[in-house]
Amino acid sequence: MTRAIILMMDSFGIGGAPDADKFGDAGADTFGHITDNYPNLRLPNLAKLGLVKAANAASKSNRSLSEEGAEINLPSKYGHCQEISLAKDTTSGHWEIAGVPVLKPWGYFKPDYPSFPKELLDRICQRAGLHGFLGNKAASGTVIIQEFGEEHIKTGMPIGYTSADSNFQIAAHEKYFGLQRLYDLCQIVYEEVKPYNIARVIARPFVGEKNGEFVRTGNRHDYSVPPLDKTLLDVAKENGRKVIAVGKISDIFAGSGVVEKKLASGHPALWEKTFEAMNEAPDGSLIFTNFVDFDMLYGHRRNLAGYAQALEEFDKMLVKFANLMQKDDVAFICADHGNDPTAKGSDHTREQIPVLMFGQTIKPQDVGLRKTFSDIGQTVAEVLGLKLKCGESFL
Repeated sequence: MTRAIILMMDSFGIGGAPDADKFGDAGADTFGHITDNYPNLRLPNLAKLGLVKAANAASKSNRSLSEEGAEINLPSKYGHCQEISLAKDTTSGHWEIAGVPVLKPWGYFKPDYPSFPKELLDRICQRAGLHGFLGNKAASGTVIIQEFGEEHIKTGMPIGYTSADSNFQIAAHEKYFGLQRLYDLCQIVYEEVKPYNIARVIARPFVGEKNGEFVRTGNRHDYSVPPLDKTLLDVAKENGRKVIAVGKISDIFAGSGVVEKKLASGHPALWEKTFEAMNEAPDGSLIFTNFVDFDMLYGHRRNLAGYAQALEEFDKMLVKFANLMQKDDVAFICADHGNDPTAKGSDHTREQIPVLMFGQTIKPQDVGLRKTFSDIGQTVAEVLGLKLKCGESFL
């Protein structure tokens, strides 16, 4: 029985979203602007699988990347997808891919100080035994811990902040505040923000001794609202399939539909856990990996050079991945939104995403424009002999 494997390149948009201007993202093109700045970018395997053709169709461009040196020789389908969810965040993108678009708006906290309502913080502090919060504004997570880290250690008050996404993020020191205490606090906040329709509460632990030297650890944990309907993961699990969530996938889906989760931090570790899953997963399984560094380390930080290097490293790792694929395995490469490292600010960007589908049994095809990310989930479902409510398969 066929196995399906989804490799999520978190934030790897390819431009061309028809509604980008509504999000303040007119002209955003993560892949396009990286290639414009790095014309010698080497992505031979992704190019061979159809990435450049999909990106050119999405952004109506004529960019080119060499396929010379490609080591993957598997037939592929390729196309580009538009998002119908009413947001450009991680949760909406993943859920729509899995067959559940978010068609009602999330709640958001305002970006300027104070971001969080006083009555909300008062309830949280009372339940958690806190004297207050530091921060209380929209901010970059790596910047705000340098701004308030020393004060946090001195006062014991956690650092609360938000972003353009629907979230309440809490940074706290693993040693001086305590990791489990941070998780317990996030659980309280998760319960208290339900009336505000907030998608995620995110624990952001860090270490270090003084401002300028604080660094976040790999012990991040997301407290997400459960999906609004049955996703691809739920349907697969209900039909007796093993669903293996690698990285933050389980958090994004609030554990719904997950049979086994493999936690890892950083792309090398995420690849190793993916390979581990491929060696263990029985026939009919679904493996779903999120490669978060593209978004967290390079997109949000507007690190153009880092993003380009990470793409080249991902392309190289695809060779080992392809060599581990079984005869009937079908793999999908996609993204959940954009995060153009040349854009102003530090937020996600509204873009189309690529979809590359490959395996020994695949018939090569340009599947063109897909009008919802859910077409990906429906295709994965058909590969597994299943059916979702939303999306049209391009199998």
